Amino acid sequence: MRHKIQTLLESGAFGSFIMGVIIFNAILLGLETSDRAVRAFGPLMLFLDSLCLTIFVVELVLKMYVYRLRFFRDGWNIFDFVIVGISLLPATDGLSALRALRILRVLRLVSTAPRLRRVVEGFITALPGMASVFTLMALIFYIGAVIATKLFGSAFEEWFGTLGRSGYSLFQIMTLESWSMGIVRPVMETYPLAWLFFIPFIMVTTFAVVNLLVGLIVNSMQDAHAEESNAETGAYRDDVAARLAAIEQRLDALIARQKD
Repeated sequence: MRHKIQTLLESGAFGSFIMGVIIFNAILLGLETSDRAVRAFGPLMLFLDSLCLTIFVVELVLKMYVYRLRFFRDGWNIFDFVIVGISLLPATDGLSALRALRILRVLRLVSTAPRLRRVVEGFITALPGMASVFTLMALIFYIGAVIATKLFGSAFEEWFGTLGRSGYSLFQIMTLESWSMGIVRPVMETYPLAWLFFIPFIMVTTFAVVNLLVGLIVNSMQDAHAEESNAETGAYRDDVAARLAAIEQRLDALIARQKD
């Protein structure tokens, strides 16, 4: 019985079915934000939402029955368990905010779609390298904020009056959101040589450090994809080797019979 359930859970058809339920449930939760849709189909939407949640609960129960303690050794299973558990919280006033997190069920697409899982795994693998880059960026921002506050704080207190305001303004400049007409050009009207500070800052943060982050993530995803491909190739080679060994044994048996 357990073997049959495991075969069902690991089948591609069942995975596609769960993915379809997740997408349908995501659309349903989006419709719940429309007062017009709630007035017209409120009871039906509530029933369908409960049905989707029931399917998710049954899926998790079957997985826990099949895999037992191995279920909690897989990070993606724990992720699904937490997401569905949040959806089961009672709709009381104190927990209404948590009930709004039902939309997190959409994130289950990550655990059901192999390509999305590869992206997330690559991102997680890149976190140690990203921490170093973030530390470097924090140092650059701190130095830049101190310099900007000293240079421009007296004339432009709203943007550079304090260390926090300078850091926020520099973050806006790094994102290139209205950085020229909104901040830099007004500052240059008072300090014509201000571009000597802002241009190098943009070059270092926007075009160097940010692209370094992107490179780390892309490299981690490529490594994850290469490991997965190597694992699949190794499994295929083992399967071919096993089949060749079986054929060789049969040939040896046939030759032995002919000699007898």
